[in-house]
Amino acid sequence: MKIVKYAGYLLAAILLVVAGLLTYATVALPDVGEAEDLKIDYTEARIERGRYLANTVSVCMDCHSKRDWSKFAGPPIEGTLGMGGDIFDQSVGMPGVFYAKNITPAGISRYTDGELFRVITAGVTKEGRAMFPLMPYPYFGRMDKEDIYSIIAYIRSIPTIENSVPESQPDFPMNFIINTIPQKPTHQPKPERSDLLAYGAYMTNASGCVECHTQVDKGQIIPDKMFGGGRDFKFPDGSTVFSSNITPDKESGIGSWTEEMFIARFKSYVDSTYTNPSVTNGEFNSVMPWTMYGQMTEEDLAAIYAYLKSVKPISNSVTRFVAAGK
Repeated sequence: MKIVKYAGYLLAAILLVVAGLLTYATVALPDVGEAEDLKIDYTEARIERGRYLANTVSVCMDCHSKRDWSKFAGPPIEGTLGMGGDIFDQSVGMPGVFYAKNITPAGISRYTDGELFRVITAGVTKEGRAMFPLMPYPYFGRMDKEDIYSIIAYIRSIPTIENSVPESQPDFPMNFIINTIPQKPTHQPKPERSDLLAYGAYMTNASGCVECHTQVDKGQIIPDKMFGGGRDFKFPDGSTVFSSNITPDKESGIGSWTEEMFIARFKSYVDSTYTNPSVTNGEFNSVMPWTMYGQMTEEDLAAIYAYLKSVKPISNSVTRFVAAGK
């Protein structure tokens, strides 16, 4: 009987600890500080820089616009820029149902500049709720503040679209875990272009390359596999595409690629002769927003190439696509 009694005490203690941790995660987190009292000067130069970043580097408009998945690589649909509403749910491997927000002026007018800065770089909303890092705010939190200011200036300037988007609903236990994810940003100044490797590292981070091109364990990047490819992305029809190995491994990565080949790979999708081919369910498709990244300047693509050539080579031959049911 004493064993049963002590077991009961132990169970009660465990339940008490668990309840305390859940309460802490719900009440005390996320803890990234108050939104800054910030007023951005929306100059034309800043808006243009933001346009470039939001559409071709950090590709905010990749998720916050409607994409045409009947075409290869899902190019953005004209007239939907920033309206949000795309759903990322369990059918594509998400731990809940997450919606891309409306980031046109209709969706963000209630936010101050400081609140927008916090949600973009630390993942905490105006109301203090934690965001699931489907939007890669950990990477934006390492960018130069000026670049984030430019993105804010740009999205304030785009045509407004009225589109009410539901609140995201994480599954259990992600509804508690999500509060532990936001961290205070660690901004760094944008390096000079003359420092090719440092500038390339900055642009690689701003582009979020490592996020898609690295396998994960329980949602966390596996450090020993950075840029090695093989991360799986599911389509609603059950097909799966796997990211490429972009380390300088000569057999399975980009080790045999020249700078010209790397740049040409991107630029081929914005060539005046290119037309996105139609794709049906079960056919090879890509989540890589080629038509957006392809608009980066050759100078920036060259810097990213230089940085990727400097990372650790990883031997990992990737099966690029598996159709549903295969």
